[in-house]
This record gives sequence, C-alpha cells and structure tokens, in this order.
Amino acid sequence: MDLRHTMQGRRALSAVAITTGLILMVAGCGGGDGDGKRKATSSSAQSTAGRGGSQSQQSSAPAADKVLAEVKGGDITLTVTSAVRDQGGFVTVSGTVTNIGGQFWIASNWRGDERELSKNGASLAGASLIDSKGKKRYLVLRDTQGRCLCTKFDGGGVDAGKSADWFAQFPAPPEGTNQVNFEVGAMPPASIDLSQG
Repeated sequence: MDLRHTMQGRRALSAVAITTGLILMVAGCGGGDGDGKRKATSSSAQSTAGRGGSQSQQSSAPAADKVLAEVKGGDITLTVTSAVRDQGGFVTVSGTVTNIGGQFWIASNWRGDERELSKNGASLAGASLIDSKGKKRYLVLRDTQGRCLCTKFDGGGVDAGKSADWFAQFPAPPEGTNQVNFEVGAMPPASIDLSQG
C-alpha cells in the first residue's frame, strides 16, 4: 500500500514539474516586439512544448541578457542569464551556449551517464545544481518516462560560430540558499545567484 501511495506522489510531482516547465517556457516565449519573425518562433516553440519536447534555437549572436555567469570549456562558452526560484519549489536556470570553434559541437556528453538519461539525446539532462553550503546536489527534473525538463539540442549540438538558448529545471534548494554552482558535462562550475520568481 505504501508503494502505491509513493508512486502516486511521484506521478503527481512529475505532473506538477512538467506543467510548471511548460508554463515557464510558454511565458518566456510570449513577449513579442512587433517583429513577425519573433511571433513565428514563439508559436513553433509553443507547439514543440505542447508535444513534450523542448528544442533549442540557434542564432548567430547571443541575446543581450544580464549575464549571471560565463564559463569556457574547449570551443564552448556557456552563459547563464537567469536562475529563478519559483513558488512551486523549482529553480529554472537558462542561458546560451556558444560554439566559438570551427567545427560542429556535439552535446552528447551533457546528457549524463545514467542509462535512463541516454533517451534524452543531446541535451542538458546531465546538468546539476550544487549547494556547497548544504552539501547537496540537485539533478535536472524528469518526467515518468525519464525525459528531462531541459533543452534538447536540434541536430545534436551547435554549429560553428552559432549560439543556442537552453534551460534546465531543478528542485529548489532550501530557502536561504541563494548561491549555487551550475555544472554540466566537463564545463567548469558556474557560480550563480538565485532570484525569486
């Protein structure tokens, strides 16, 4: 009987996590500036979100958002532009990844080592938040199928000289923990401050 209640609780938590992720994605895509291209991108992002996938969009230059952290590893620059704690008990971290090298970058090593995560393909499924003070590691949230609440890169990575937007959603550290490290793949840790949503 306890197992049944535990499974129901996990399903409910997964449903809340998925719903929150989709709401945040749709809300992030909602603001238009009157540019027809922007509206077309928003509608395609929303239709993708509705199918349960989250695909990155590549551009030739990163967006001019506030930079919370930036780390470089090989030919990749990872920029964190947002780390928001919401009232549902989640943290959504987002930013851009830029390929400064001369060849296509494959994001396969960012999906993590767990067998369940291999279904996510080139994604941020292997990312984590580290609370050094509380000595805890928070993994990317997943649904009951093992799909991460994070970006899955179109085509498996990023073209040379291009940037792609990304996001990943995590369980929130306890209130009072406002600084964490974001880690993914072999990239150096990025120290970020959490803000309230």
